[in-house]
Amino acid sequence: MIPKKHIIDRFISYVTIDTESDPNSDTTPSSMKQWDLANKLVEELKSIGLEEVTIDENAYIMATLPSNVTHDVPTIGFISHFDTTPDFTGANVNPQIIESYDGKDIVLNKENNIVLSPDYFEDLKLYKGQTLITTDGTTLLGADDKAGIAEIISAMEYLIQHPEIKHGKIRIGFTPDEEIGRGAHKFNVKKFGAEWAYTMDGSQIGELEYENFNAAGAVVTVKGKIVHPGYAKGKMINSMYIAQDFINSLPRLETPEHTSDREGFFHLHNMTGEVEETKLEYIIRDHDKKHFEARKEMMIKLTSELNKQYGKDTVTTVINDQYYNMREKVEPVMHIVDIAEEAMKALGITPLIKPIRGGTDGSQLSYMGLPCPNIFAGGHNFHGRYEYVPVESMIKATEVIVKIAELTANR
Repeated sequence: MIPKKHIIDRFISYVTIDTESDPNSDTTPSSMKQWDLANKLVEELKSIGLEEVTIDENAYIMATLPSNVTHDVPTIGFISHFDTTPDFTGANVNPQIIESYDGKDIVLNKENNIVLSPDYFEDLKLYKGQTLITTDGTTLLGADDKAGIAEIISAMEYLIQHPEIKHGKIRIGFTPDEEIGRGAHKFNVKKFGAEWAYTMDGSQIGELEYENFNAAGAVVTVKGKIVHPGYAKGKMINSMYIAQDFINSLPRLETPEHTSDREGFFHLHNMTGEVEETKLEYIIRDHDKKHFEARKEMMIKLTSELNKQYGKDTVTTVINDQYYNMREKVEPVMHIVDIAEEAMKALGITPLIKPIRGGTDGSQLSYMGLPCPNIFAGGHNFHGRYEYVPVESMIKATEVIVKIAELTANR
């Protein structure tokens, strides 16, 4: 059994370090403060006894737990990211520990009346009687994905302390900038040297995922003309009104708040505008590749139609693919999912095999030659003030890593 206080202390030591990534930066890592945790992790990996601990010029960390068996065993890996989302502040995180959760409302911040309630967040009811780590209502927590890091390191430490558990060579990797879609961009798959890996980046206990969205980002720029409003008749072109036409022409119910499971969407996540220019930033998501391509084509066709109406080059749309559904790369090697499923069942965990409504480093790594399903890390309500993680889920995730290593060596 992994000591409860040990994993709590480890996790809190990570989340109290601000590692927010910056989508407007062109460096890797995108924010210098990510180095603070990266360097700490390197020293910790060395201190627990891992070998070949390296960190490169872009803050990608790798390390090795050598095999303790004489027969050939596939080299496997476990991967997590240490940045947090720029969508909500990760500075000055002040975790709260709720012992023996009573199933009722948790007041995160009395002064600002911020309450984590099972009436709204129903998953809380699953964890009555357990120990929860929450925010203080003013920041995110950072369980995405510092819980994954704590679990991987704790599992490696446990295997080192228990040599009676047989395992092959294990590689671990920690990456920057996953939250801005760049976590795998400079990951050296050849250097990592694993036949397959698992990202510890899922949510609820039991989650096991090997398919995710196909993803693209779109920037729509609308040009207008500014004229004194008193003399604007027939002359002014207000870009914001044309942008509104663009927004309203996309299917209103195909947005994140109206979709679930494998249903795709258009998500307008940022907009800025003045009369002369308005910019819309979208993400496009769909599990089905044909539907994904159709969504992109819909935006291009809409752009063309608005240009016919308002004039050439009034609207421009630039679309860039971000990542693809990993299912195509994992299905040929489904035994790697079977091992994870078997590990969970052996530990009394009911596997929840479902599609990811998002992306992970694993989706990009799978297309780079490293098949990489995703396993739960235990956290809930990522990217906001209501984020929390049950400690018992973190312990179970750690045990799943240990069991996967053991099963892989015994197959």
